[in-house]
Amino acid sequence: MLLGRSGQIMRTREIDGRELKGGGYLALPDSNGPHPGVVIIHEAYGLNDNIKDIAGRFAEQGYAALAVDLFSDRNKAVCMARYMAGMLVGSVQRYGIADLKASLTHLAAMPEVDPERIGAIGYCMGGSFAIAWACTDSRLKAIAPYYAANPRPLDAVQRLCPVVGSYPEKDFSTAAGRTLEVALERYGIAHDIKIYPGADHSFFNDRARAYNKAAADDSWTRVLGFFATHLTNRTPS
Repeated sequence: MLLGRSGQIMRTREIDGRELKGGGYLALPDSNGPHPGVVIIHEAYGLNDNIKDIAGRFAEQGYAALAVDLFSDRNKAVCMARYMAGMLVGSVQRYGIADLKASLTHLAAMPEVDPERIGAIGYCMGGSFAIAWACTDSRLKAIAPYYAANPRPLDAVQRLCPVVGSYPEKDFSTAAGRTLEVALERYGIAHDIKIYPGADHSFFNDRARAYNKAAADDSWTRVLGFFATHLTNRTPS
């Protein structure tokens, strides 16, 4: 048991590589399920305390949250090279997607989870993964990419689920956010894309120098509201 930011009790545990390739971190509400689920995809820093804290914040909101670890039991330098190559090329079948699909299968099989109500959130590399992954996996019902790159060709996004995206104003990902919004509008996919003036890359990470509280708080409120509509059909607390 663990006490969350809001004082709510949640259940957390580490998942090792024998249970799920790469392992991860699981945070569950301390209440009866089945709960909606969310897969959390880290940025280049890996599965750190910041990402685990985000999992806990989701659990406090009634989600079964699985934060994956794309580096554990692997050569990080080799993995990063493959992940970055996949992001630059923009392939929706890039290295790492199979591991994310396996993580969703693992989460969906848990008795505490409703397999029909699962989304994903990711940051930078993780956000790019979320978009590419959702283009090829209809089990995802909503995604929340932060400062992410788009897949190529961009027409791949016509297969996306609803998207709530958050981008800083001056960043390599800014144009990608604007381009994604136009494409989602064209294909009639529910979305909420926002560019944050004055915010920098990694603005959501409250342990990073670029942390921007105003942008982070607003984006979190938007994510919860969007997920409430598409995953829970309830108002977030």
